[in-house]
Amino acid sequence: MQTTQSQPVTTFQLPQLHEARNEGIPLDLDWVMAVQANTSAIERRAKTLPGRRSIKKDFQAAWLCKAISLMDLTTLSGDDSEGRVRRLCAKARQPVAQPILEALGMEGLTTGAICVYHDMVATAVDALQGTNIPVAAVSTGFPAGLSPFHLRIAEIGESVAAGAQEIDIVISRRHVLTGNWQALYDEMKEMRAACGDAHVKAILATGELGTLRNVARASLVCMMAGADFIKTSTGKEPVNATLPVTLTMIRAIRDYQDRTGVKVGYKPAGGISKAKDALVYLAMIKDELGDRWLQPDLFRFGASSLLGDIERQLEHHVTGAYSAQWRHAIG
Repeated sequence: MQTTQSQPVTTFQLPQLHEARNEGIPLDLDWVMAVQANTSAIERRAKTLPGRRSIKKDFQAAWLCKAISLMDLTTLSGDDSEGRVRRLCAKARQPVAQPILEALGMEGLTTGAICVYHDMVATAVDALQGTNIPVAAVSTGFPAGLSPFHLRIAEIGESVAAGAQEIDIVISRRHVLTGNWQALYDEMKEMRAACGDAHVKAILATGELGTLRNVARASLVCMMAGADFIKTSTGKEPVNATLPVTLTMIRAIRDYQDRTGVKVGYKPAGGISKAKDALVYLAMIKDELGDRWLQPDLFRFGASSLLGDIERQLEHHVTGAYSAQWRHAIG
C-alpha cells in the first residue's frame, strides 16, 4: 500500500529589516508653511479605495496574515491587570489557533508588538522572553499629554528603563492649533532624545487637530524633530484613524523621504476593527509608499479587536465555516 508523503510545514519568520533611524533635520518653517491639504480631493480619493482592491481566497488569507504581523496588540484600560497582559502576550506569541496556522503554512506567526501602559511594561517584557516581539509603552501623560513637561520626560525614561523598546508619545495639540511649530519641534526633539535607543512613535491625535492641513504640518514637524513613526491617534478621541487622515500622513512621509532620503514609519490606531478595513489600509500603503512599508519596522496597526475578526476570517478560509466571535478572545 502506498502512503502519501506529508508536506513539510513552513515556519513563518519576519524578515529582520531595520532602516537607519530618523535623526531629524533643523526645523524648516518655509517648508512647513508651504504645506497645504486639498481636503475635497483627499476625501474623494479615500472614498474610492475600498472598491478598488478586491482580494480573494489564498491571496486574502496571505494579506490577513501580513496584517497580523504588523499589529501592535494593545490593551490600554484602567482595569488592566498582570493576568490580562500575560494573556495578551500569549496571544501575541500565537495569534491564531495552531491547526489554522498549520493549514496555512504559517507556523511561527506573531504580532508585531505589544502596547501597554508604563505600569505593565515589566510584566509584558517578562511574558515575551524568548521572542523577538518588542514591548511598546504609551507615555508622556497619555492620552491627553497635559501633565507637567518634566514628568512627561521622566515617564519616558522610566518606561525605557523597564524594558520598553518603543515609546508612543502624545504631542501637545495646542501647539498645532495655535500654529506654534517651533514649540512642537522643540517638544518632540526633547522627547526623542529621552527615548535613547528606543524608537519613538509620535501620536498626533488627529481627531483633535481641526484640519487636514494641520495634520500634514504636524506630521512634517514631528518627522523633522526625529520621530521614527507618526501615529494617528490615542484611540481615546471621538474620531481616530480614517482614510483621509491616513492619506494625508503617508503623503507627508513620502514627501519627507523624497527630500531627506529617510524612511519614517506609520501607525493608524483606533477604529480599525474589521479584517476588510485592514486590507484597505494595506492596499493604500502599497499604492502610496510601496512594498518596503509593508514590514513591521515601518508600519503597524494599533489594534485590539481587529485580531479577533482576522482570526475568524482565516478560520473560514480553512474550514469554510464562520465561528462565533467569543471563540477568538484576545486576552
